[in-house]
Amino acid sequence: MMTPCTSPQLAILVRELDGFSLWNGPPFTNSKPSLKLERTPCTSARFSEDGSKLMVTKSESVIGIYDCSNYKEIRSFDVPRVLASTLSPCGTYLQTFQKATTPQEKNVVLWRVETGDSVYQLFQKNVTKTTWPSIRFSSDEAVACRLATNEIQFFDAKDFSKGIINRLRIPGVAVFELSKTPGSHVAAFVPESKGAPASVQIFACAKDLQSLPVARRSFFRCSSVQLSWNSGSTGLLVVVQSDVDKTNQSYYGESKLNYLTTDGTHEGLVHLRKEGPVHDVQWSYSGSEFAVVYGFMPAKATVFDKKCNPLLELGTGPYNTIRWNPKGKILCLAGFGNLPGDMAFWDYFEKKQLGTAKAEWSVTSEWSPDGCYFMTATTAPRLQLDNAIKIFDYNGSLYYKQMFDKLYQADWKPESPDQFGETAELVKSVVSMKVEESKPEGHAKKSSQTATKPASSNPPSQKPAAYCPPHAKSAAVIQSELFGESPSDQLSKNALKNKKKREKQREKKAAEAAAAAGNDVSLGI
Repeated sequence: MMTPCTSPQLAILVRELDGFSLWNGPPFTNSKPSLKLERTPCTSARFSEDGSKLMVTKSESVIGIYDCSNYKEIRSFDVPRVLASTLSPCGTYLQTFQKATTPQEKNVVLWRVETGDSVYQLFQKNVTKTTWPSIRFSSDEAVACRLATNEIQFFDAKDFSKGIINRLRIPGVAVFELSKTPGSHVAAFVPESKGAPASVQIFACAKDLQSLPVARRSFFRCSSVQLSWNSGSTGLLVVVQSDVDKTNQSYYGESKLNYLTTDGTHEGLVHLRKEGPVHDVQWSYSGSEFAVVYGFMPAKATVFDKKCNPLLELGTGPYNTIRWNPKGKILCLAGFGNLPGDMAFWDYFEKKQLGTAKAEWSVTSEWSPDGCYFMTATTAPRLQLDNAIKIFDYNGSLYYKQMFDKLYQADWKPESPDQFGETAELVKSVVSMKVEESKPEGHAKKSSQTATKPASSNPPSQKPAAYCPPHAKSAAVIQSELFGESPSDQLSKNALKNKKKREKQREKKAAEAAAAAGNDVSLGI
C-alpha cells in the first residue's frame, strides 16, 4: 500500500453552463483550488470507472476521449444523432446509442478507443435506466454480456468479432446485474406473470456452471427491484419495491430488503428493526459489511455483517442516504432530497460519532477516493438556485464552499483506494485551512468555518420552533400595545413607552377630574 507522500493527487470535475474544468483536489493551497485543466466547452463529461479515461461530449455528434495521465485528447468520434454514450470500466471501449432512422439500423455501436474502430453493433429500440448501457462489463473487463428477450448473451470481451459465445436462457427476464469484482456471477430479475411470483436468480457466468441457479428468491407484490453486489461477488442485496402498501401505511408502497449468497447459505429477508421503507443500502469497500437506512421517519440506520447480524446501530433521525468511505472506516449518514440536509459522520472502527454538519438542497454526494473528504453539490437542472459545491472533512467540519450561477456536475476523479494510506495517516498530513466561499459575478467572498459538534448517539437536527400563524403574530403585537406584553425585546421597549404614555394620560385625567371636583365644591353644587 502506498504512503500518503506517493498517493495520487485528488481531482474534481466541475461542469458549468459553458463547459467543464478540472480542479486539483484538496488539500488546497491558499485556501482555494487550482486548475488542472482549463475550461473546455461540452454538453457532458464522464470518467471511466478506473479514472484512466475521460469522455467528453462536445456536440450532438462529436465525442472526445482524453487520457487522464496528461489530459490530452487521444481520440475523437463523430457519431451523428448520438443520444447516450458511456465508457467501459477500464476505458477500452466507447458505447454509443443513436436515434434510429429505420428499424433495421443497428443504432448501438461499441467502439475500440485505441483504434477508433467499430467492433460490435446491435439494434435497441430505446434507452432506460435498466437497459443502458446495453453491453455490461465486469470491473476488470474480463466478462461482457447484454440483456436480450428471454436470455442473457455473453461475449468474448477481448474479441467481439466472435459474436455471441454463450446464451443463458431465463424466460421473462427483465433486469440483470453483473457482479463487478470479479465478474463471476450474474443476477436476473423475472417479474410476476400470470399468477406466478416474481423472482431473483443468481447464475455463474462460466458456461459449464449455468445449468441451475446457485441461489433463488421469490416475491409476491413486487413491482421493481434494486440489485447490489458486494466486492468479491459473494453476496447480493435485493431491495424489492411494491407500488401498493398492503397495510396502507405508506402512499409510496412498501419495500423489503433481501439477501442472497452465491454459496447458497442465505436466501431470505434481512430482519430490520423498524417498519417502513428501505431508503438506502450500501456495501463497505471490503464487501464484508453493509449499512441500511430504513423505516418511517425518523429513519433508523444499522450496519450488518455478511450473515445479516447487526454490528452497529447508528441511531434515528431525518436520514435517507448512507455513504461509506472507500477505506471502510467512516460512514456518512445524511438526509437529502426533500429532507433538510442533516449529516452525521461515524467512525465504524471506533464505533463512535465524529461530528455533524448540514448540507441543504444537496443533489449529489460522494466521498473522495482517499476517504478523507466528503463533497456535496447542489446542481441544475434539479435546482436552479443556490448552486454550490461543499467539501467537508471526514469529521463533518466544512473545509471549502463555492457558489455558482449554474452548476451541472461535480465529480471526484476515480482512483483506487488502495493507492492511498489509511485515513488516520492521511489526516495527519493534511493541514487545516479556512473555508473559502466565492460568489460569481464579482460578489464579495465570505469565509466561514463550521465547528464540529460534540458526538451524540442521536441525530443533530435542531428542534424547529412552533408554527405561529400570521393572525397570531398580529394579535401578539396588539397585545403588546394594549397590555405592555411582548415576546420580543423590540416590542417590550415599545410597550414600555406606551405604558408610560398611558400612565401620564391617567394622571392627567385624574388631575383634571380633581380640579373639576374642587370647582364644584367651591360653587356649592
